[in-house]
Amino acid sequence: MATVLPPPSKRQRREENERAAVAIEVPTIPTGLQRIQFRDADTGAAQGPVVSVALADLAPKNLSLLLNSLLGHTDPNDRLPYRFYNPLGDGGEFSQEQIIKAYLDGTATTELQLNIPCRAEAVFKVKAVTRCSASVSGHGEAILTAAFSPASSKRLATGGGDKTARIWDCETGTPLHTLKGHTGWVLTLAWSPDNGMLATGSMDNTLRLWDPEKGTPLGNALKGHTKWITSLSWEPYHLRQPGRPRLASASKDATIRVWDAVSGHTDVALTGHKDSVTCVKWGGAGWIYSGSRDRTVKIWSAETGRLVHSLDAHAHWVNHLALSTDFVLRTGYFDHKGPKSTPDTLDGKRRKARERYEAALASAGGGASSGERLVTASDDCTMYLWSPTTTTKPLHRLIGHQKQVNHVTFSPDGSLIASAAFDNHTKLWQASDGKFLHTLRGHVGAVYQCCFSPDSRLLVTASKDTTLKAWEVRRGVLAENLPGHADEVFAVDWAPDGERVGSGGQDKAVRIWRN
Repeated sequence: MATVLPPPSKRQRREENERAAVAIEVPTIPTGLQRIQFRDADTGAAQGPVVSVALADLAPKNLSLLLNSLLGHTDPNDRLPYRFYNPLGDGGEFSQEQIIKAYLDGTATTELQLNIPCRAEAVFKVKAVTRCSASVSGHGEAILTAAFSPASSKRLATGGGDKTARIWDCETGTPLHTLKGHTGWVLTLAWSPDNGMLATGSMDNTLRLWDPEKGTPLGNALKGHTKWITSLSWEPYHLRQPGRPRLASASKDATIRVWDAVSGHTDVALTGHKDSVTCVKWGGAGWIYSGSRDRTVKIWSAETGRLVHSLDAHAHWVNHLALSTDFVLRTGYFDHKGPKSTPDTLDGKRRKARERYEAALASAGGGASSGERLVTASDDCTMYLWSPTTTTKPLHRLIGHQKQVNHVTFSPDGSLIASAAFDNHTKLWQASDGKFLHTLRGHVGAVYQCCFSPDSRLLVTASKDTTLKAWEVRRGVLAENLPGHADEVFAVDWAPDGERVGSGGQDKAVRIWRN
């Protein structure tokens, strides 16, 4: 029997009539035209001529169309998405409401020229992957980690439970090298930013370095940790001393070690955590960031080993952390233009790596003056956004996940954050202020990893439900469903040149995806 609601009481009818009698005040928009000049947010250079626009038309969507027209991008396929910033305030996001309020308050006038900072969101466009171009077998157990070479999408490295790492030729879909030497599962791997070495970390408590071209070991195993190796991070190329590449390793033994990759010796051991260190990142300013199961994030000086800061906010294990500059630190002096844009000299390579890092700082949420942004993910179902160079207090607390947050990453342009969790959802956040944007629903199992395309327009997620999914970031909608794996997908990576996605998991098969 259906429930019948009682009729409204006399008091409820009276209050409803009073609300209906109140006239809604519609804000008036000043009339007249406003002269505007688009300017590059990084250099201040003028973008197109000065034009006049009605205040009612100062919406970001209209401004993007106008700027594309002024720059000659008339073909819809050639148009670039632009991000605009507040010309009247502190450089935050552009808001039409704020502009109109300023004119109504009398703090701005249409007689003056409005300089609107802007930045292209995508230098090049990556198409969503739509098909599996190769399924390659070789591993004898589950694949636990995967990473593309920083130079191109031609080489993919994977590590797994069969105690080996492997390098695959993605052009032909064939195995290239099998890297044998570990006596335990290979849990993590990392390419050096100059593409010259591959480091692997294992449950046998050791690291190994490999020549990725020949598939041969570089020296003996690096010993020092007493428990599993959980994470690896190379020293950024622009900080590297000539002929002395270094990397940091995190371990379940609660320590971080900085290694000289040539001599194989430990430069410094960072002790201070009280439980397993789950993730380590080497920042572009010479700091090493580590997250641990002791619920803290610690920041160290790479040169002295001194503890710089301890960030205490999480109520449970810190599972993962990411830097706003991760993408450019990973790729060094390589970019999407390919070998033709790679400098020939050592100084040229270091200069380009530094320029790319500084450009990433400028486009990050807080701008170059605030340094790198850091985001941390935890078993307490939350994330925190930090600006470690300016304050030890979190800038924002990102809440919304219903279960443990397993993985977090910044978009290559530093403007977005994606988080993957055991609640089957991936969420998108604004990196500048931690504002929630979208929940990406579609997986029916825990989401293990997520990875942005190099142009920050797309996101791929890997899940326990045996599928990958590609998402359109701007609208927060599914772009492509990618079935094919026969079991859980543990690892996924999008190549830095945008051409391919690589994945692996419990079914022991490496799959290469293309558009």
